[in-house]
Amino acid sequence: MAEHSNIHDQCLLIVDFGSQYTQLIARRVRECGVYCEIYPFDVAQSQVEALGPAGVILSGGPETVTAGKTPRIPEFLLQSGLPMLGICYGMQAMATQLGGQVASSRTREFGHAEIQLETNNALIDALATTAAGRCNVWMSHGDKVTKLPSGFDCSASTPSAPIAAMADPIRHFYGVQFHPEVTHTAGGEGLLKVFAQDICGCAGTWTAANIVDDAITTVRQQVGDDHVILGLSGGVDSSVVAALLSRAIGDQLTCIFVDNGLLRKGECAEVEAAFADSRVSNQLPLKIITVAAADEFMSNLADEADPEAKRKIIGSTFIDVFDREASKIDGAKWLAQGTIYPDVIESAASKYGKAHVIKSHHNVGGLPERMSLQLVEPLRELFKDEVRKIGLHLGLPESLVYRHPFPGPGLGVRILGAVQKSYADVLREADAIFIAELRAADLYDQVSQAFAVYLPVKSVGVVGDARRYEHVIALRAVETIDFMTARWAHLPYDFIERVSNRIINEIEAVSRVVYDVSSKPPATIEWE
Repeated sequence: MAEHSNIHDQCLLIVDFGSQYTQLIARRVRECGVYCEIYPFDVAQSQVEALGPAGVILSGGPETVTAGKTPRIPEFLLQSGLPMLGICYGMQAMATQLGGQVASSRTREFGHAEIQLETNNALIDALATTAAGRCNVWMSHGDKVTKLPSGFDCSASTPSAPIAAMADPIRHFYGVQFHPEVTHTAGGEGLLKVFAQDICGCAGTWTAANIVDDAITTVRQQVGDDHVILGLSGGVDSSVVAALLSRAIGDQLTCIFVDNGLLRKGECAEVEAAFADSRVSNQLPLKIITVAAADEFMSNLADEADPEAKRKIIGSTFIDVFDREASKIDGAKWLAQGTIYPDVIESAASKYGKAHVIKSHHNVGGLPERMSLQLVEPLRELFKDEVRKIGLHLGLPESLVYRHPFPGPGLGVRILGAVQKSYADVLREADAIFIAELRAADLYDQVSQAFAVYLPVKSVGVVGDARRYEHVIALRAVETIDFMTARWAHLPYDFIERVSNRIINEIEAVSRVVYDVSSKPPATIEWE
């Protein structure tokens, strides 16, 4: 692992036991201003020594410590002298390995619960408790600690879990059966902050301004005087990379924006306008090469209706176009990508001792090998919410930084069946109306993703005195935290009616509008 810069010097280690909340723990710690990294429970001692953490947080997990071959805390961590916080399974593993006992609970707790504080300590006192010492928390467990390890006191209890929290303040070992990282736990963020800053002694230097300064220094050291190219898509990740690299290396950066004919309405102009702001480019004009390649994409997509085949065609065509344009740039030695920390975790990065697989930005898959360029990934350590924060810090407009996700193949996978230019034009207009009305009604930021879909069926309609036999537009809007599950957004009926009327009245090629009320699962968010 590379040597840490100052903002990495004080950090926490998150040991992952397979919890669905592990990344959320890390995000909450970073919100406290403390850098942290996630490693699996079988992390090597040499990796931890290279990281140099000031403390350890043990995540929850789906296993049970009452079985013989389930994950355990590495013994060297228990002997390291580092402060340690076990959450759910992490607390149970701590209790078991330090001489306590854990058993299956007859009454399982899933969801809201109320704990009663039993003894005081700096950690448990950070919760938002009532005068009677009670606190609402979020539980998700089937086992419980039944006997405390030597040196521990019981900090909190519930009727079904008499030991809902435990503490050994002398060794700075703490365990909580509930999930402080979940917003439903009152004062959970305060508990994590006390652990990270007060108990582990981290100063809280992980801020947007410091992250930007550190990234600029790192990029300058990495790239030197070489030229860098970036595939600018208009999404938040590539846009933040462009703004960051412009600050770092100025005219050594060239951005290539490929207009494939499958973008949202006004996307090209919006991106160019965002980077025309001197605050973003630090007084230097950002070099953007816009490539009009719609005809090439549409020709290659002709008559292809299979979703996966369309994705592959769009991806390979993008590579052809990008490669052709990049070859015209003399001295380009680096390819910049918007890889973020969840990509690194999900792709089993080499520091975990597994296969080194780079999950490239969706528009540049395969480019590093094909173009013999070295990679520069300035967002590689960041979660999406951190990327947005530094985007705002760099001066990017909020409308771009907080825009809804857009699939790599663009409208190509929102046009069901074969893709035609006329279909894309219609869908672009319908989608623009939907988004404009969401913004006007102050609903855009209340949904996580919203878009229109072009359906390959025709429907009879009557507009004025004329019969219309045209295609159908479906509207889709969802609410989600992690995009792994999602609920269809319960938009007001009068709002949906207004959007429908506008689309049908303003777009002659549409005869009917429907609203998608499918949640994920069983449906997916996108239709293809």
